[in-house]
Formats: sequence, C-alpha cells, structure tokens
Amino acid sequence: MAEVKYVSKVKLEPVKGKVRRAYVPGEEEPVLFGVHSEVAEHYGVEPGDEEAHSSTLDYVVAAAGG
Repeated sequence: MAEVKYVSKVKLEPVKGKVRRAYVPGEEEPVLFGVHSEVAEHYGVEPGDEEAHSSTLDYVVAAAGG
C-alpha cells in the first residue's frame, strides 16, 4: 500500500438548518455552505426560510473545473 501523502483537516460546524460553516486549509475565513434555488427545493427548503449559500455540489463542480 502507498504511503499517505496528505490528510485534509476540515472542521464543520452547523449554523442553522442546512447552513454549515467549514474551516478549510488555505482559507483564513470560514466558508459557508448551504442550499439555494433548485437545491433548496430538492431538500424541501422554502424560499426565504434560510439564507442562500452555495452548496457543496457547487464547490465540487468548481473544483473539477466547471
């Protein structure tokens, strides 16, 4: 088995509802994740019930280069 080269150290904190605060390496400030538009609808979150934030899916797509 290959030697482990990197272990990501991420800390997540629930904020409210679907909103989470993530402390990720390379960023001085935490990143907020949540739901918006069709993602919120999928999870049954009514418009205006929660502050909209990018979803984790948005970040995965961005990380993969769009």
